[in-house]
Amino acid sequence: MKTLKVAQSAGFCGGVARALKLAEEALVQHGTCWSLGQIIHNDDAVQRLEATGLHTAKHPEEIPDGATAIIRSHGASRAVIEGLRSRGVTVLDATCPNVRHIQDLASDAERRGRKVLVIGDAKHPEVIGICGWCEDAAVVENESELMKWLEEEPARKDFPLTLVFQTTLQRKIQRNCEFFSKKLCTNAEVFDTICCTTSIRQEEAATLASSCDAMVVIGSPQSANSRHLAEICRAHCNNVQFVANASELDVHALKGADTVGITAGASAPAWIIKEVKQKMCDEIRTETIEQPETVTELEEKIEAEKSFDELLEESIKTIYNGQTVSGFVAGITATEVTIDLGTKHSGYIPVSEFTENTNSKIEDIIHVGDPIEAVVVRVNDVEGTAMLSKKRLDAVRYWADIEAAYENGTVIEGTVTEENKGGVVVSVNGVRVFVPASQSGVARDMPLTDLVGQTVRLKITEVSGRRRIVGSIRAASREERHAKSEKIWAEIEIGKHYSGVVKSMTSYGAFVDIGGVDGMVHVSELSWSKINKPADVVSVGDELDVYVIGFDKEKHKISLGYKDPNANPWVMFTEKCEVGSVVNVRIVKLMPFGAFAEIMPGVDGLIHISQIANRRIGKPEDELSVGQNVDVKITNIDNEKQKVSLSIRALGEAESSVKYDEESAADEPVGPEEDALVYEVSASGEATGIAPEDTAE
Repeated sequence: MKTLKVAQSAGFCGGVARALKLAEEALVQHGTCWSLGQIIHNDDAVQRLEATGLHTAKHPEEIPDGATAIIRSHGASRAVIEGLRSRGVTVLDATCPNVRHIQDLASDAERRGRKVLVIGDAKHPEVIGICGWCEDAAVVENESELMKWLEEEPARKDFPLTLVFQTTLQRKIQRNCEFFSKKLCTNAEVFDTICCTTSIRQEEAATLASSCDAMVVIGSPQSANSRHLAEICRAHCNNVQFVANASELDVHALKGADTVGITAGASAPAWIIKEVKQKMCDEIRTETIEQPETVTELEEKIEAEKSFDELLEESIKTIYNGQTVSGFVAGITATEVTIDLGTKHSGYIPVSEFTENTNSKIEDIIHVGDPIEAVVVRVNDVEGTAMLSKKRLDAVRYWADIEAAYENGTVIEGTVTEENKGGVVVSVNGVRVFVPASQSGVARDMPLTDLVGQTVRLKITEVSGRRRIVGSIRAASREERHAKSEKIWAEIEIGKHYSGVVKSMTSYGAFVDIGGVDGMVHVSELSWSKINKPADVVSVGDELDVYVIGFDKEKHKISLGYKDPNANPWVMFTEKCEVGSVVNVRIVKLMPFGAFAEIMPGVDGLIHISQIANRRIGKPEDELSVGQNVDVKITNIDNEKQKVSLSIRALGEAESSVKYDEESAADEPVGPEEDALVYEVSASGEATGIAPEDTAE
């Protein structure tokens, strides 16, 4: 081996370094503490910490009540964290900010009624934690599993899907999943949540492996990002070793290589990287060692780990009033939130900045370990403190958001806080926006008070300095409705289902808003049973699951169905009954030529006058009355016309309620049995049609 190349991104990422720092501080302060799962995926580093008092718990139940517990950078579910706090456990949250961002995306997606789909390893603690911040999330590992998941239930392609990715996933898998989801799904939003450090590390590994004769990847087999690095290197180099430490390195396998590259996963400590490199240098003569092309030299990067005190001294830097700083919540009291800025100054923010305009407790808003940004208000070098303000920083950023929304014409969200003269006031992240009554979306004769407390969407229509900002809820609603309408007309097809709201009703049907477009459900499509008017089934404001049965794009008309096809009474009837079956029916209408009887709700049959008794009768009401229940025999079923012929006479003398009079029956002719099928019944229950001439008189 002549040349050794070390990847400049090898080693700890920011999230892992933060978790270890938090663990070291906790051990100094408490003497002993617990980690829920290995603090990092590296046995050597974990053993070092365990020797100083860090205990590893595989399950939350193993952590004693009242103890101090660290949530590692992979994060944990909401239920786990709340469960620990309910037992008096002091929770130090070292969740990586990138992972926390995914958890927030999942939680927000659930709040908006969307289905969360996580692309990653279902058994990885990061993915398990993400799924714990929403209900019923689905997990697939790659693009092939995504395709299979969509094909298992075709309706999933129309789900409102939100896709997020495990932070350490291979970039290739992310790109493929994003491509297929946008191609196959009608309502999918995709968030690229792969850690930028991971992407850089993977790209660098691919480039390095392509230029080397051999590669050494340092990392634990339990580390997902380390495994992915090894997979990427193997795709570009035939000689790849994946080792946890120097003892696993096979130096002899490297002797024939002129150029060897080294990279390491995010959980590989600097001292292990140095040991591997040193072993290669000691046992194989090298002429050149290429250093990474960064300001910080490799030797400085992989020095033996420094103590916390040395790192603290190294991080001392000056801060000044008006500067924007970032840090992590180190402690919370009744009056202030302490912020670790990584400097000699200890920052603090008054609790009132977090709890103002809310009834929530500070513990419900922010937690120890949360990342935070703020503006320096006042520095006290004597006491070593810095007063910070998150509110001021937010105000600057939110004002910029307001101006951007005005310039770009984008829709923003806020909460109506009060009714004002001539309109209402909407708070958009603390910025007051006035909405005139004419732009509120409320009818002129309706009170504006009902809007107070509601979350609304609006467009900014006027910005006059910082004193006056005017918005329009009506404009936002109109624009969003138009966009939804265009989307519906572009994607509409027969049989497609929509969730809609009943907007109005007429005597012949109900108009349903399916999200920007109104469609009509005819009265005949509202129920399988006979109804007189739409109000018998639905009311204005009802949410309905409807489906398209017809549409005209030119006339912008949509016909919708509401009846459940699975509840079709004719199908249910034909499954239970057949010609020759004896059923008990209820007489619902009497006509000169016979009686209509309800076999089951939605299915009626005709008992022709010649089939009512075993003798000639003058009219049906001589033997039957409306509401009477009688046993009949099914003599014919016409599936095409959905008509049923019934007969009391066919039951025979023993089953009939009327005795058979052979003489009277013989004296009078009886029309053909098929005459019983000549009838029609309207949707309102009125019988029409022509009765047989020999019996209609």
